[in-house]
Amino acid sequence: MLHNSVQYPYLADLLKITYVEEATRMPVPGKEQTDSRVSMLTGIHRLDVKRLRTQIVTGNDAPPPSVSLGAQAVARWTTHAEYLDSKGRPLPLPRFASIGKERSFEALVQSISKDIRPRVVLDEWLRLGIARIDDQDRVVLLADAFVPTHGLDEKLFYLGKNVHDHLRACEHNLTRGDAPPMLERSAYFDHLSEESAEILHAYARKLTSQAIQAFGQKAMELQEKDSKSGAARLRVTYGHYFFQADESTEEKKQ
Repeated sequence: MLHNSVQYPYLADLLKITYVEEATRMPVPGKEQTDSRVSMLTGIHRLDVKRLRTQIVTGNDAPPPSVSLGAQAVARWTTHAEYLDSKGRPLPLPRFASIGKERSFEALVQSISKDIRPRVVLDEWLRLGIARIDDQDRVVLLADAFVPTHGLDEKLFYLGKNVHDHLRACEHNLTRGDAPPMLERSAYFDHLSEESAEILHAYARKLTSQAIQAFGQKAMELQEKDSKSGAARLRVTYGHYFFQADESTEEKKQ
């Protein structure tokens, strides 16, 4: 936050909104939640509660336009057999349907939306570092999932989604003792050289790519089946992360 000039007063306002939003979801059974009870639960003045609850209702949490269509396109590209090679890796796609027909970048985008021209999507992907053009004028996917290299709005959107769902899984495991725990695991190792850490980072990326692709294929299959029923109301998140730090530097900070 300091790196991006987000000062404490702004953070405090965000925390107020978060407290009010969560407290609003905790009414007395059988009764609507009131501003007075939210104020009692959070310690935030009732007038502020009323203002913030209105702000939450009218707020816009929609993802940046490039995220919504882009994520769908990458998911289709990395999970549908017609876009994969014999090893299950995303194929480079000819830019135009006149060359690649159904197996082209143009056809891929139009299979998701005909409202946005494929050229506009491609330009945005090139800007974000999602794809590149090779010497055969084919579009090459540079990410196994829609994770922009550039583009602050897109990065912040995924940061919010990922951290939110990770923390909710932790909260579930800490507070819902009567429910089965959600998956939330990590592996910790120390006393490693920089070379070994780089090897592990590359290995983690490889394993993650395989796992995310397999998970995506299964999820797309189930999503298509569930779309025919009226019970499709849940969303899921499945993620991985890797982190490394200098132990000596961390010890000096403690």
